[in-house]
Amino acid sequence: MIHFAWPWLALLAPLPWVHYRWRAAAAPAGTPIFVPFLESVQTPAVANFDARRPARLWFAALWTLLILAAIRPQVLGDPVPVPTTGRRLLLAVDVSGSMATPDMGAGVTRLDAVQQVAGQFIDGRHGDQVGLILFGTQPYLQAPLTSDLVTVHRFLNEAVVGIAGPQTAIGDAIGLALKRLRASDEDHQSGGAGAAKHAILVLLTDGESNAGAMPPLEAARLAHEAGLRIYTIGVGAAAQEGFFGSQGNTDLDEDTLKAIARITGGEYFRAADANTLQSVYRRIDELEPAAGRDQWLRPAQEWFSVPLGIALLLSVAVSGLGSRQWP
Repeated sequence: MIHFAWPWLALLAPLPWVHYRWRAAAAPAGTPIFVPFLESVQTPAVANFDARRPARLWFAALWTLLILAAIRPQVLGDPVPVPTTGRRLLLAVDVSGSMATPDMGAGVTRLDAVQQVAGQFIDGRHGDQVGLILFGTQPYLQAPLTSDLVTVHRFLNEAVVGIAGPQTAIGDAIGLALKRLRASDEDHQSGGAGAAKHAILVLLTDGESNAGAMPPLEAARLAHEAGLRIYTIGVGAAAQEGFFGSQGNTDLDEDTLKAIARITGGEYFRAADANTLQSVYRRIDELEPAAGRDQWLRPAQEWFSVPLGIALLLSVAVSGLGSRQWP
């Protein structure tokens, strides 16, 4: 696609004609038209150059080429996405053995519900950088912070129960999030204290912290010092006393999850089924709205040098006419 960056400069095209008409009207009868630059190139052959048709054609061609160069012709390429500056958001998802429990409604397992609902949440984070941490006995980074939301969604869908071990290391998951955020800042040469500023962690689990080296509340205090805000989500059917004893999710440590959210300035949410979980992520979207729509840019290839180069060659050719006689 051809585009002109400064099309308004085309208004200069009739300037030589206007100048010619003005000088002709202002000059007395029989007075030759004044050409400002004529003396600098005065030669026997060029003395009458302006009065001849070939000379006028050469000048018109040169002027047209200069105007064409001035309006900056460009060839625009296909639109490409441009990374935008938004929030840095990490999702920490529990994939311990209990996440295979089918108690989220209609036989849907906890992990299946998270993959469906959190996947939609990821798709809507336009303009943000999103990363994914999976944790069980140990946490590991499934997807680094990236604006490629499609890839993060795909990695979430590929998560498998038990892949990180059967237990739950909540404190270590928070610690890994802090580590990755600091590494991200160092990559942008902006490390140091408070490296995780303007970053968010959404931590989802269905159990209590029973593994890992770092206690959850200590990790929460470190996150607060670094400026990382944590939203915690507890999933699984609500615990109930039945004929056969306690049923539902009896392992969830809500007190710890509430304390983590309180220390870091976030909120705690409880999701007993898939519909409630969808409401939770919708609420987080309201509290931490996405940066906006994707931005696109058309790469431009400048072509002003082509008419400018041709004009230069024509100027050199005209300047060599001093040793030639025009018919």
